[in-house]
Amino acid sequence: MNTKVRLAIMNFLEFAVWGAYLTCMGNYLGIAGLGDKISWFYAIQGIVSIFMPTLMGIVADKYIQPQRLLGLCHLVAGAFMISCWWMGEQAGFGNELADKSLFIALYTLSVAFYMPTIALTNTAAFAILKKDGLDTVKDFPPIRVLGTVGFIATMWFVNCAFIDDSGFGFTLAENAHKFQYTYMQFFVSGILSLVLFAYCFTLPECKLENKEGKVSLVESLGLNAFKLFKRKQMALFFIFSALLGMCLQVTNGFAGPFLTSFKGTPEFADTFAANNATMLTSISQISEACCILMIPFFLKRFGIKVVMLMSLFAWVFRFGFFGIGDPAMPGVIFFILSCVVYGVAFDFFNVSGGIFVDQECAPNIKASAQGLFMMMTNGLGATIGTLAAGEIVNSFCGWEGGYLVGDWQTCWFTFAAFALVVGIAFAIVFKPEKKPITEIKH
Repeated sequence: MNTKVRLAIMNFLEFAVWGAYLTCMGNYLGIAGLGDKISWFYAIQGIVSIFMPTLMGIVADKYIQPQRLLGLCHLVAGAFMISCWWMGEQAGFGNELADKSLFIALYTLSVAFYMPTIALTNTAAFAILKKDGLDTVKDFPPIRVLGTVGFIATMWFVNCAFIDDSGFGFTLAENAHKFQYTYMQFFVSGILSLVLFAYCFTLPECKLENKEGKVSLVESLGLNAFKLFKRKQMALFFIFSALLGMCLQVTNGFAGPFLTSFKGTPEFADTFAANNATMLTSISQISEACCILMIPFFLKRFGIKVVMLMSLFAWVFRFGFFGIGDPAMPGVIFFILSCVVYGVAFDFFNVSGGIFVDQECAPNIKASAQGLFMMMTNGLGATIGTLAAGEIVNSFCGWEGGYLVGDWQTCWFTFAAFALVVGIAFAIVFKPEKKPITEIKH
């Protein structure tokens, strides 16, 4: 099978695992008695990303080939995610969990082994592409776009799939046991993780870089990736990556409960947006898929600074459009626009940043550097941003009748203002090297 096709399948499964629950988990947590902990569930992804991607990057650089480590991580993550499903199954549909602390612990362990796989997927893809003499800037984005397709596929699946006493099926109609409102979303994620575990061991080898001579303790631990902070350009890049990362999980955590909350308002209760939050927000991932394909052009034509500026200001519109929209016409158009700009907001930062880091690093620290990038964005940034967002939402909104209702507009405008300030600061402070990314040398 063609190398790029094989890597595309890897990316499809990688993000299908995440898409099964990431945008709809909040609705189930409310039902399970954990509605006030939504921000913590998303923050957990950030907390483990502070150290797990870096640690796994070290292992992938020094001890285990990245494609094999990717599979092993999915084996563990999938097992714990299926355990979360089993706890929900024992509680039953529409019931609170009996042991909330154990559920949180199992979820944390699953996420701890999943989050490093995002960086490992990049590392394996870059290594295999280079081994076959392919161009990462040109050939990686079309491969990565299949990851977004996988994310969308499972979003649609859990939005439309339902299970009840009559069995399993699909519907777009309101149903108490639709996967997007139940623990079944964790079952889908766990099974896909196990499938990817098996698939990873069919991928081509990514040989480890062997260093000749004496290796220092810093090098053996993979900590030499932190030397990148000695370069002003890279230090600023990572700092702003953390600031931009504060935006990453806000809509993943709260867009679902926000849209679903309109079901508690009679005039919006029957609207498509209120009853199919997961499917509506999947427009974001469709936009993401399209924007990934534009990255090679924008990176080569404008450079990393302009691309990241586009991302930052896209976040302003992402949040702002949520603040002024509603599920009925014409207000729902603003929800759709918010989803459309998400592709620029997410891709022009996450995917371009990963390519930029790969271009800037020596071969023996590439996996560690990708882990460091993951730590700053999905780790420090996402943790602080998600917890702060949770405090803001909990200050202006509360759970009533199973819906998270309140002054959502103030919340979204606050998030938009933050992105605007960071964008202006980045435009003033960050001054990258004056040469195209394809010419940057190690």
